[in-house]
Amino acid sequence: MTEPLSLPRLVATTREIAPVDALLCADPRNPLVWTRKGDGLVAAGPDLLHIDVAEDGRIAAIADLWRAISQATDVDDEVGLPGTGLVGFGAFAFDDASEWPSTLIVPSTIVGRRGDRAWMTTIRVADRPDDLPAVGEVGFGPSWSATLGPGAMDPEAHDAAVRQALAAIGSGEVSKVVIARDLEGTIPAQADLRRLVRSLATEYLDTWTYAVDGIIGASPETLVTVQGGEVSARVLAGTLPRGASAIEDDSVPFELSTSEKDRAEHRYAVDSVLDALRPHTRDLEAAGDPFTLELPNLWHLATDVHGTLTDGASALDMVRALHPTAAVAGTPTDKAKEAIRLIEPFDRGRYAGPVGWIDGNGDGEWAIALRGAQFEPLSEDDADHGATRAVRAHAGGGIVAGSVPEAELLETRVKFRPIVDALA
Repeated sequence: MTEPLSLPRLVATTREIAPVDALLCADPRNPLVWTRKGDGLVAAGPDLLHIDVAEDGRIAAIADLWRAISQATDVDDEVGLPGTGLVGFGAFAFDDASEWPSTLIVPSTIVGRRGDRAWMTTIRVADRPDDLPAVGEVGFGPSWSATLGPGAMDPEAHDAAVRQALAAIGSGEVSKVVIARDLEGTIPAQADLRRLVRSLATEYLDTWTYAVDGIIGASPETLVTVQGGEVSARVLAGTLPRGASAIEDDSVPFELSTSEKDRAEHRYAVDSVLDALRPHTRDLEAAGDPFTLELPNLWHLATDVHGTLTDGASALDMVRALHPTAAVAGTPTDKAKEAIRLIEPFDRGRYAGPVGWIDGNGDGEWAIALRGAQFEPLSEDDADHGATRAVRAHAGGGIVAGSVPEAELLETRVKFRPIVDALA
């Protein structure tokens, strides 16, 4: 069990500032970023609190810790927008059995922007009024590229894994199971990871670009947003690549929306979200038919879900209720997770886990950590001596009755494209 933490009393102060390029204020080797369409939050100073939890019930433990931190914080917020005041960032492991911890970070300084308004939040220990770091913009370091190759599951192994998943479905153990494969490689130890963040944010505007504790990506899937007592989620499941020409691409949405296999996969994912939200909400709504969501490299079936919270749940409470959805695990969830542990030859770490932020009121935005890569921690000695830094990327797809291994491999290749292109 994790030892009880002695939490200091904190002071969070938010003031409006002129808009800046906040990414230039981030740590080049370990940026902490949450952004979409130019709006978002960037840590511009060192961590004030960095909490790792590596035990069963991690999300619940972190939710309880956040409540305690919030209660021990005095907030002076003159801006009053989502993301102002006390804010914590999280990157959580997909599975409680993971060797990777689930992590909550409270930065000492945050630069935020929403529309034409910008702000800076400083967070400090109450009895240390002068303990605030200097904040300044630092230009990008040199361009760099990664070396990437097959990981623990190469295409041949992926074919076998999909067939193993289909056998489990055929036996009635599961109705759907999500199988991922991996790529692994290295980057230069001195690599400025803000370049990766900027590339993803520029190329994939409609996604959540995230960088939290070494996992960086551009996720199209909102796990949950909580704001002012309202809760929403966007469910993505069912995928086809973009067409090679404009004429071919025009036919893809119809093909996707009429595919029995993809609609079944999508329905499992929507039902899992509705089942998780229903005990906490009223007026829960989800459209009867999914819409097709266009991204630069693929089309998804998508459904937006909205409701009103009835029990005062925080964003982290809702993350706990929702994760993992059928979109990243399968149906039924417990059996699907068992199948994933048996079939996949690696620890997913934070891949397909929750990533996002929460404020002192319990509001926040959380995505599923997809279309990204995990970077191993780097010591100062490694950086100083020109070592390389290990990186691993994952991509997966939902296997249901009727799935074809060759098509599933193609889907993972398309899903790898955002992060592989950005790392090139």
